[in-house]
Formats: sequence, structure tokens, C-alpha cells
Amino acid sequence: MSIPPRGREPDPPPEGAVQPPSGDLEQPGPRTDEAEAEPGPDAAVGAAAPDDAYAALLREAEDRWRRALADLDNLRKRHARELEGVAAVERARTAAAFLPVIDNLELALSHAGAADPGAIVEGVRAVRDQAVHVLERLGYSRHAETGVAFDPARHEVVGVVQDPDAEPNTVVQVLRPGYGEADRQLRPAAVTVAKRE
Repeated sequence: MSIPPRGREPDPPPEGAVQPPSGDLEQPGPRTDEAEAEPGPDAAVGAAAPDDAYAALLREAEDRWRRALADLDNLRKRHARELEGVAAVERARTAAAFLPVIDNLELALSHAGAADPGAIVEGVRAVRDQAVHVLERLGYSRHAETGVAFDPARHEVVGVVQDPDAEPNTVVQVLRPGYGEADRQLRPAAVTVAKRE
């Protein structure tokens, strides 16, 4: 089908061809300046009002989001400062608990030259017991028992020995004491364990 030149009526469609609907339908094609200049009947009233409302709601939600983000950041910083303060207080409390131990060690050293060797040993043992007591007060009791069943949560095996007097899988010797319980432990006890037969 050929396109008729401008100013001439188009040829009638052949018989049996589907006719386009008639009426004031907008024909496709390039828009003119006149069409762009005239907005639709509901453009001034219906479209502008919801857009303004949505924009206002969006601005309000964004403002709330920014405020919540700032509050969360301030809370995180405040919590970090409080945590540092609590840690500093605990460090100071722990160090202060060991000051009497250091004082007694210095006292033992000052008397070491003139004292009986047996008295020095007794003094060192007393200071050791004092330090163990401090650890117990801090929640870390000492474990240095022999003859007890091996517990992997409390013991670290450094050797296995044949001992006819000991039950298999029991602690025969403690080479280094452990401190604390399984869930709060400074270190496990280093032990030798009796072999299974």
C-alpha cells in the first residue's frame, strides 16, 4: 500500500479489508508543540497533589531514618566508652588484689640474707598460698589433684605412664596446676595420665 502525497485523499481500502475505527482517536505520530503546551484536564489538579504528598512523606521518612542512624551511632559510641570504663575498673581491682602478694615477696627478699633457709622456704610458700587465695577470690580456683579421672576440659596431657597402682585414665602427676573451671579457665592443668591396659 502506498502512502498518498500530502493534500490528496487516500485511496479507499480494498473490499473485505478491516477498517480502522472512526472517531476522535489520537493518531500515532510525532507530537506537536501545541499538544505539549496543553496539559490534560486532570494534570493540574489530580497529579500534582499526590506527588507533593508522597514527596513530603518521603522527606519525613528520610529525616526519621537519618535521626535513627545518628542515635544508633551515638549509642554505639557511648556503649564503647562504658565498656572501656568497666574494663579499666576491673583491671585496677585485679591489680590491687595482688599488691599484698608483691609486698610480702619484697619483705621476704629483704630478710633473705639474715634468715634461716627453712624460714625463707616457709615464707615463699605462704606468699604462694596468698596469691592462690587472690586468684580464688577472683573466680579462678586452683586444680592440682592427683588420682582423679582425666577430664579434657580441665587437664592437658603432657605424658602417659604405666603405673600399676593407678586406675587407667586417671591423673598420676600434676606438672603445672590449672586455674579456673571449664567455662572460665585461665589454663588447664598439665598432667601425666595412667595408661589403659
